[in-house]
Amino acid sequence: MIERTLRRFALALLLCASCSAPSVDARYFDQQGRADTLSGGVRMIPIRTKKGEFRVWTKRVGNNPRLKVLLLHGGPGATHEYFEGFDSFLPAAGVEYIYYDQLGSAYSDQPDDPELWNIPRFVDEVEQVRVALGLGPNNFVLLGQSWGGILAIEYALAHPGKLRGLVVSNMMSSVPAYNAYADRVLKPAMDQKALAEILAMEAQGRTEDPRYEELLVPYYEQHLLRMPAADWPEPVVRSFSRLNRKIYVPMQGPSEMGASGLLETWDRSRDLSRIDAKTLVIGARHDTMDPVHMEWMSQQIPGAEFLLCENGSHLAMYDDQQAYMTGLVAWLKKVELSR
Repeated sequence: MIERTLRRFALALLLCASCSAPSVDARYFDQQGRADTLSGGVRMIPIRTKKGEFRVWTKRVGNNPRLKVLLLHGGPGATHEYFEGFDSFLPAAGVEYIYYDQLGSAYSDQPDDPELWNIPRFVDEVEQVRVALGLGPNNFVLLGQSWGGILAIEYALAHPGKLRGLVVSNMMSSVPAYNAYADRVLKPAMDQKALAEILAMEAQGRTEDPRYEELLVPYYEQHLLRMPAADWPEPVVRSFSRLNRKIYVPMQGPSEMGASGLLETWDRSRDLSRIDAKTLVIGARHDTMDPVHMEWMSQQIPGAEFLLCENGSHLAMYDDQQAYMTGLVAWLKKVELSR
């Protein structure tokens, strides 16, 4: 009798747990009519350029006709891989999202032509990806982090009416303002002896020297990802290990103390009011990007919202993960339910 009662009690607990557990609409896993089912959501999309046709890699996760988030990674020249932490949160929320390696990044074609590495061509690439994936103003959300934030802003300005939502994560709207913030706030807070050696190596053109990276580790642990570098999540390490420096250096510049490449004068602060999509700006207290400036950005974009990750840095999606993901998912669901 006792054994039977215990079995019934255990079964009741199991049923109760299954009833209270969060569930995703079964349609999220529906693959019918999807051309990418055979490849697990992966598509190689042809991209036309003045230098010929190339292919870029994308991978869809989930199915939601009302909300499709295209992820723009940073660098320039990094990979989609450091977004893999999203796998722990977005599927449970029923959010369809698409990983994407920009041209020149690891999973996509990597042409060795400096003329391809400029903002207008990257913007045109995103538009070609959008068309190929069938994304439109009723469902298309663009999320750009770091350099991806620059690309997302540029896309929104170049293609009004194409977006349902825009997320600018960990990127200021002005590279000159970012450089000024580094000079005014970030550099004075560093170990000044280490900073002097870093700047000397930059002046000598020794930024590829292993010693240069060694000196930067404390800076990275403070402002890039706030945990010991030895404990950084594997997707972050994997993504950064594949960084294409033939893109990164010409565009960002060789210095980690500020931008000095083709992006050095980039500034869209005066144009933010022209963005017509629902927008979320995500900043972090310890970021390389000024969180005060990022909050100001949200005030310039009509109807935009601001999410501050108090404990986060440039990769707040990891070092302030609960705040980042909770805020992002809540905003995405609000966009999905809005008309």
